Amino acid sequence: MIKKSRLGPEALLFPTPSVLVGTMVEGRANFMTAAWCGIASSKPPAISVAVRGERHTLKGILANGEFSINVPSVAMVAEVDFCGIYSGRKVDKSTVFELFSGDLAYAPLVSACPLNLECRLRHTLDLGGHTLVVGEVIQTHITEDCMTDGRPDAVKIDPLVYSPGSGNYQRLEKSSPKRSPSAKRKTRVRNERLQAGAGSVRSPT
Repeated sequence: MIKKSRLGPEALLFPTPSVLVGTMVEGRANFMTAAWCGIASSKPPAISVAVRGERHTLKGILANGEFSINVPSVAMVAEVDFCGIYSGRKVDKSTVFELFSGDLAYAPLVSACPLNLECRLRHTLDLGGHTLVVGEVIQTHITEDCMTDGRPDAVKIDPLVYSPGSGNYQRLEKSSPKRSPSAKRKTRVRNERLQAGAGSVRSPT
């Protein structure tokens, strides 16, 4: 029998993404590093991110109702770490990255990040130490070199991930167990229906 150790109640999952959450605060672009971020819904597409209540970025999200999720590559680890260490209250982070604009006025986007999501605030939930922010994805931007057959390629994106246990940044491995042909077919059909704007999406049997 495999031996287990009790750690007590911990919010512990592996891996967690390292993302840059962007918004405008007092007329200036600001970015914070977040690891507690994930997909909340597929229709409408939505992203959730947990933000500490004292964060400068949360102030801008609540004021503007818009924010961005920027997925950095491993090559951006120094900039990501910088944005996680220093607060926008004390440091101007608007000049750290080359920025571009999308459809939303208050969701600054980082050019160097392979994947960028423009989000409109839909819900907030006070959980105590953190506020859960849920945003509907209004537009998605991806670097063209990071796609294979017209779809995002995780290996090419080379996303930076965070290990809660060690506190270290890591990268995804290139090899993984292959999915069965039937699972791939279901995913392909589902994506085609989503792109076509189908109402309900059911996996083929």
